Amino acid sequence: MLNQMKAKIFNIQKFSLHDGPGIRTSVFFSRCNLNCRWCANPECHIAGGSCSAAEEYELDDLVREVLKDRAFYQKSGGGVTLTGGECLLQFEFIQAFCQRLKENQIHIAIETAGAVPDSQFTEAVSLADFIYLDCKHYDAGKHFHGTGVSNEQIVRNMEWLAKSSKAYCVRIPVIPGFNDAAEDARGFCSLFQKSGVNHIELLPFHQFGESKYAKWKLKYDYAGIKQLHKEDLQSYKQVFIDNGFSVILN
Repeated sequence: MLNQMKAKIFNIQKFSLHDGPGIRTSVFFSRCNLNCRWCANPECHIAGGSCSAAEEYELDDLVREVLKDRAFYQKSGGGVTLTGGECLLQFEFIQAFCQRLKENQIHIAIETAGAVPDSQFTEAVSLADFIYLDCKHYDAGKHFHGTGVSNEQIVRNMEWLAKSSKAYCVRIPVIPGFNDAAEDARGFCSLFQKSGVNHIELLPFHQFGESKYAKWKLKYDYAGIKQLHKEDLQSYKQVFIDNGFSVILN
């Protein structure tokens, strides 16, 4: 029975303002197939993806929870954002959840790293009103070094997304020592020009997740690394502007 489907979720963030238009509820699904060394949500990896910080939600219960703020979505042009972890790893639940949201005329945004099969990615795009696709690095080898996964599947999905009619934004988490140099900005520009991508958002590195590593007794490669701020990335952003891209710095 669809109504008895369950998903593992480690956070439901109400009144979110940075993961799509308007006032939103961001639902953080457990599990991820990337292992980013700077991850702000390391709890989704605990015990090999069986996150002890997660709660199981049945489909009806999750729909009921996010609909509590329906009035705010309607007044602000907001909705629900599915994120993680990697939300598309719980794909059958995502399909059913999105269908229920559509039945209730709720705007749907999906945030994904895109390291999923073509068929799942294209189906996810068809379910959502807006797609955020994370791109960590333009170079396959360096992407693997930083995340444990090559970027080949991600780039393939990104190229397909750019050619589709779906509203989207490619997000770059700008990480010190990994992809924050001017040559990296130029490398991203080259990749995006080949892929047909134009809508870009830069996300400065932050330490909001640092305390989680201590809580869960996990090794954190970026402990003590200084956060980046908007003013640190103005010249980085300018590289994209000079190459004709529409870019947001958040």
